[in-house]
Amino acid sequence: MTTTPDTATLPLTPGRWVVDTNHSSIGFTIRHLGVSKVRGRFTRFDADVVIGETLDTTSVRATIDVASIDNANADRDAHVLSPDIIDVVRRPTMVFRSTSVRGAGMEYQVEGDLTIGDVTRPIVLAVELGGIESFPGGPRHAGFEAATEIRRKDFGIDVALPPGVNVVALGDVVKVEIDLQLLEPST
Repeated sequence: MTTTPDTATLPLTPGRWVVDTNHSSIGFTIRHLGVSKVRGRFTRFDADVVIGETLDTTSVRATIDVASIDNANADRDAHVLSPDIIDVVRRPTMVFRSTSVRGAGMEYQVEGDLTIGDVTRPIVLAVELGGIESFPGGPRHAGFEAATEIRRKDFGIDVALPPGVNVVALGDVVKVEIDLQLLEPST
């Protein structure tokens, strides 16, 4: 299969845009016992966003510190990070590396590889450009929303339950929602 270059562009100045962590977040939801959702977020993350002259030369690399998980319940956070579930010692980071960016206007798809621990799987982020605004005395800001779903078991993350317990404690699908505000590079 032959691919043709994507010469479309983003309505952003080419260069390395910096994440405004004060106005960005990475959240998730997962089913608990199949009857409700548990919501959480990661408080430490970074992204290297390079806007190219075209979509083919645009790239994203993001790293999440798994230990920064926050489910608004310290006991639950400790359990999620334990070897029973994520095992933060084996999986200290999640890393996303884009492989392609496609789209136009306000909607894009960012394909890439997500690595959790020693397992890498392809994922697709549905991305919406929320807008671009000037900030008095500072750089322009660009806002993006992104969403995807991953499956825990695809990354070898299972839930250890006591013998004889036959209940689905956590759902397999994790819905991820990302809000990023980026700062335009200085010229």
